[in-house]
Amino acid sequence: MRRSNPSRQQGLSLIVLILVLAAVAVVALFAMKIVPSFLEFRSAKGAIEAIAREQPAATPNDVRRAFDARSTIDDINSVKPNDLEIGRDGNVVTIAFAYRKEVPLFSNVGLYIDYAARAGGQ
Repeated sequence: MRRSNPSRQQGLSLIVLILVLAAVAVVALFAMKIVPSFLEFRSAKGAIEAIAREQPAATPNDVRRAFDARSTIDDINSVKPNDLEIGRDGNVVTIAFAYRKEVPLFSNVGLYIDYAARAGGQ
C-alpha cells in the first residue's frame, strides 16, 4: 500500500484560489461596465449602415428622421440625429459619426472610449 506524501500533493492553495477569483472579478467588472457602451455603439453603427443601404438617395433630413426613428427603437442615446455627418459620394449618401464615451469604473476612476463609424459610399 502506497501512502501519499503531503509535500508532493498538487493543486491550488487557498491563497492562489483567492487571487485567481480576484482577477476574475476585476475582469468581470470591466466587462460589465464596457460591454453596454460597445453594444450601443454597434446599434448606432448598424442603424447608419441600414439607412445608407436602404435609402441611398436620401436627403440629409430624411437620414436624420430615419436615424431618429431607429435610435428610439434601439435605445441609442449617445448619438443624436444632429451629430450625424451626412454627405454624398457620387450618387450614394454617406453617414458618419464620432463621439467619446466616459465609462465610470469605480470611485473617481473612469475610462474614455472614442467611437467612430462611417457607412455608405466606397
